[in-house]
Formats: sequence, C-alpha cells, structure tokens
Amino acid sequence: MNTTLTHADIVAQTGIDEAMIERLVDRFYEKARADTMLGPVFDSRVHDWDRHLAQMCRFWSSVATLSGTYHGNPMPKHMVLPIDAAHFDRWLALFEETANELCPPVAAEHFIVRARRIAQSLELGVALNAGARLRVGERFHRQAS
Repeated sequence: MNTTLTHADIVAQTGIDEAMIERLVDRFYEKARADTMLGPVFDSRVHDWDRHLAQMCRFWSSVATLSGTYHGNPMPKHMVLPIDAAHFDRWLALFEETANELCPPVAAEHFIVRARRIAQSLELGVALNAGARLRVGERFHRQAS
C-alpha cells in the first residue's frame, strides 16, 4: 500500500495554505526578533528581513506541504551560529506558541512535528561543528567562556 502523501493531500488534510504559512512565519519572526535570547542571534546574521521572510515562507511551504518552492540547505548557515540546546528550546517554544495561536489544531500539530525534527537536526549539526559527539538523546550545551 502506497502511503506517500502529495502536496494536495497535505493541504486537504491540514488546511495549510500559503496565506497561513505567511502569517505563521511573520508572527514567529516578530516574536523571535523581540526575544532576548534569539533576537541578537537573528539581528547579527539577517540583514535583509524581507528577503529572509520570503525565503522562510518558501522553506516552510516545502517542509509543511511538499510544495517544492525552497531549494537550499539551511544546515551550513546554522552550524556556525553560537547557539546550543537552550536556543533550540526557545525557538521551539516560540514556534509552537505561534502555531497554536494562529493555526487550526491539525495544522499546528503538522507544523510542530516538523519544527521539532528540524530543531533536532540543526542542533546535531551545530554540535558536530563545535566538535561535540552527542549520544542518542543527549543535548548540546556550550561551555561558558
């Protein structure tokens, strides 16, 4: 039995459309930029917010609905950031809060499941770039300097 979902299947099942993605991305980054932990990280790296938000909409469209609109690799840009588990936890908390505020429950859960996988993958990449070798279930914490 083929259980592969298509873009149309996901949209029909979740109600996620480009307008919802744009609202989610805009509101999440509004919160992240104002956040005392995440804001400085974003402000140090993102210089063209209109371009970044458009790229994040394409990314989430591809991740959430398989639209294929994003063509890139976010790992290299994240690997070099001075972040650790605490940053990913905060990112997820804000993302989940925003998804639950703006999206119907089935769509929010769809986004959140994918955000958790992304955070886990990116945290592992950041850890590996910093020379850490994490065991299953272990989190990456930078040493205070």
